[in-house]
Amino acid sequence: MIDGYNTIISSAALSAAPSHWVIIDCRHNLTDPLAGHRAYEAGHIPGAYFLHLDDDLSGPMTGKNGRHPLPNTDELARKLMSLGVGPETQVVVYDDAGGAFAARLWWLLRWMGHEAVAVLDGGFPQWLADQYAVESGHRQPAVENGVDVSTLNHPIHDQWLPVEAIEANLESQAFLLVDARSPDRFRGENETIDPVGGHIPGAINRFFKENLLADGRFKPADQLSAEWSQLLAGQSAEQLICQCGSGVTACHNLLALEMAGFHGAKLYPGSWSEWCSDASRPIASGS
Repeated sequence: MIDGYNTIISSAALSAAPSHWVIIDCRHNLTDPLAGHRAYEAGHIPGAYFLHLDDDLSGPMTGKNGRHPLPNTDELARKLMSLGVGPETQVVVYDDAGGAFAARLWWLLRWMGHEAVAVLDGGFPQWLADQYAVESGHRQPAVENGVDVSTLNHPIHDQWLPVEAIEANLESQAFLLVDARSPDRFRGENETIDPVGGHIPGAINRFFKENLLADGRFKPADQLSAEWSQLLAGQSAEQLICQCGSGVTACHNLLALEMAGFHGAKLYPGSWSEWCSDASRPIASGS
């Protein structure tokens, strides 16, 4: 693997990037699924492609596996390779939500064994604030038929845990479960996305936006390290499971942990939307 950017990258560094880097726009709105693509067509970083959270970065829903199940990695690898991503390609991903959606693709690529992927710090708003150029329209990928996806797709099998492991953890408490949703949703208040409010018993709350400064960029690594050290309270990051509503903003916490120097935390991709789909599973509320 190339020695490149593997957590975040500044807009200044991206503006000077070589042309063979692959830039991917991941803008999305949970309440308006077409908003991201409209925003992309109106204006995006020159050369960027667009991938959709629901259509490209998630798999089919069954009603029992959450709102954003993990995608088939062969299919995702094929899409990425059609954009020019190969084993030696630096990938940069961005959104306009502080990395909330871009971090999902960051995690997916790392799960597939591709470490040279970074989230644009501050995203598209920072790119605009720094007065770099934009372009409009839609960039079509080159169609690649019969590509060998094994050159890109090497899933690391211990990067995530299924719901059965979360159920077992209710008794064993072997893992610390960290919920990335807003504090009110964690408490079971103001739930407008999922049919049931509350959180998984035993989970603690670290709202993903706590990883950010007021301007939408990530806090410095030493500050993140101090905050996450306090949260972990001496527990190994390898015993930490990140979750959220549907396995998306949990990846933001995983990115922050990586920046802070804590490695080995896992994702529960089904998250709250999968957990609450089965009425037999216990639910907690409050702080």
